Amino acid sequence: MAVIDINADLGEGFGVWELGDDLALLDVITSANVACGFHAGDPLIMRRVCAAAVARGVTIGAQVSYRDLAGFGRREMDVAAPELTAEVLYQIAALDGIARAEGGRVAYVKPHGALYNRAVRDSGQARAIADAVRAYDPVLPLLTLPGSAVQDVADGLTVVAECFADRAYTASGRLVSRREPDAVIHDRGAVVQRAVRMSVDGTVVASDGSEVTLNARSMCVHGDTPGAVELARSVRAALTEAGVALEPFA
Repeated sequence: MAVIDINADLGEGFGVWELGDDLALLDVITSANVACGFHAGDPLIMRRVCAAAVARGVTIGAQVSYRDLAGFGRREMDVAAPELTAEVLYQIAALDGIARAEGGRVAYVKPHGALYNRAVRDSGQARAIADAVRAYDPVLPLLTLPGSAVQDVADGLTVVAECFADRAYTASGRLVSRREPDAVIHDRGAVVQRAVRMSVDGTVVASDGSEVTLNARSMCVHGDTPGAVELARSVRAALTEAGVALEPFA
């Protein structure tokens, strides 16, 4: 039987600004990537999301980012490795402290946006992230794309492969840049079909028509796109109907 985790980015509001329906998504997903304040989120939002995740039995992950509130963490930044390690460590520790106060804990780490994509190809930035995880708790898994540079610098850390139901892929297995047209797939039927194929067959059709092997253990459904909750519900229902077991990886 195929087994997959469904994760989504949560807690991405800030102050009076809200983004996505965190509570509704927590009823659908098995793992929550909670923003730690560097690309979105604030202490109150972090606490609310952690409390709600604990109440629903959803696994909590630290979604770490470049320090880029204005750009939502989607702008690539040139950050020296020691500084990046310290900033990632800071984010993990902050969220874990709040999660523990609510009866939970941080169980994994996932980079966000530009940092996520940079770590796929840049071993220096990937190592800085891995060093932060190792310094805080070397048991924590790191979530990344299959074939990521993170795997090359993990040095004993657990690396978990992730796929994206609603993102377009290149022939090399990377995500199509959001600057390109059709980088995000909005058609519900297409997303559901891709999700089942990723989970059952471990493959996805790239933007050029080629087949890419993924073999991912976790699947991301974005929470900041229009109709995100209904899309996530459709994905979950289709996976269940296809006989896929839904279980958190951490």
